[in-house]
Amino acid sequence: MATTDKVRIQGDQRTYGLSENIKKYSLRDAGFTEKKSGKFQLERNLDSNVSSNVSMKLKVVVDQDLKKFKMSTTTANGLKEVNIFKTGDVTAQSEQLNYLLNDLVERGILRQI
Repeated sequence: MATTDKVRIQGDQRTYGLSENIKKYSLRDAGFTEKKSGKFQLERNLDSNVSSNVSMKLKVVVDQDLKKFKMSTTTANGLKEVNIFKTGDVTAQSEQLNYLLNDLVERGILRQI
């Protein structure tokens, strides 16, 4: 998946973009880790009741220049994009996804378009 300035998670109706005021330190404060390439990556489990080895994840990667990003819900190993609104415990996973996305909006990292 290529980076872009607007992203919609598979199965979700909302579209997100990066905040204009995003800063590297706010990404670190939110739990993003900086990779050797300079990109920032965040992975969070969508089901707190199961181990992290089998839980679907929210994965967000922000480019080094803080202009473009990619965001998706993935399998536990992070390799395959999935639609969480059609699999597993939809209520718990969508609730956790909403919580994580709202937290990123409140921190000034994402904005809903």
